[in-house]
Amino acid sequence: MSRTKTKEIHENKYRKVTPGKVVRIIVLLFLLVFLASPLLWEISLAFKGPKDDMYAIPPYLMPVDPTINNFIEVFKRLPILFYVSNTLIVAVINIGGNIILGCLAGYALALLKFKGKGIVLGLLFVSMLVPGETILISQFLIIRSLDLQNNLLGVALPGLIGAMNILLFMNAFSAIPNEIIEAAEVDGANVWQRFWRICVPQVRGTMALVAIFCFMGSWNDFLWPLIVLTDDSHYTLTLGMSRLQGTFVSDPRIVAAGTLIALIPIIIFFLIFQRYIFNGLEVGGVKE
Repeated sequence: MSRTKTKEIHENKYRKVTPGKVVRIIVLLFLLVFLASPLLWEISLAFKGPKDDMYAIPPYLMPVDPTINNFIEVFKRLPILFYVSNTLIVAVINIGGNIILGCLAGYALALLKFKGKGIVLGLLFVSMLVPGETILISQFLIIRSLDLQNNLLGVALPGLIGAMNILLFMNAFSAIPNEIIEAAEVDGANVWQRFWRICVPQVRGTMALVAIFCFMGSWNDFLWPLIVLTDDSHYTLTLGMSRLQGTFVSDPRIVAAGTLIALIPIIIFFLIFQRYIFNGLEVGGVKE
């Protein structure tokens, strides 16, 4: 019996590769090269020194004159840590707002019955179809009427809750078996107790997913802070990085170094929370 199993293992290990699998591998390799090429070029450009030809044909990735002076120059030109602190304030507000408000809205839409529920869902889907650029003027007028222009709260307010995040929470709450909720209701738990003690612990994976999406959106946002902020002391990181490229003088190597500096916090944030995301998605709606 053991010989038969060993033989099957070897046959499965060395079985012929089908044409479909070859095509899938080729497509995946093409997508990998297509998506990774800009990042690889940015990394190469950031470490290139004065002796490197940035416009060489054909281009090359390995620097001839490697240096870290480009990164040092970024910190000399800009108050990076100050911009990072401003961006973190906006990101924390957006993450907190989307997790708290998204949880509440998703729970209500998934597990509660109320009049107008279908209309609310319809409005959520319609809001996702509207391009964000078309409502910038109305958003700016609202922010100005609230006297939040040139204020970090004015930058964070439009991203305080997103329709997609509400739908993500609604889907997560819908995956919780009704038997668990009905058992809690029989035991005398009210709506808030069922929400806080039963349902919220089951959607921690979705919380981490929403947190990463919100962090990335807040960290990379450029257009909205550009419209709202006018004072350099309130600039976010992406807006402050635009100062590296002047009207008459621009060094692509320093711009690339600044881009990598802005990318590092996103990578760190993802590495910290990735296990919560995958664990939450694998477990599903029921906590083991």
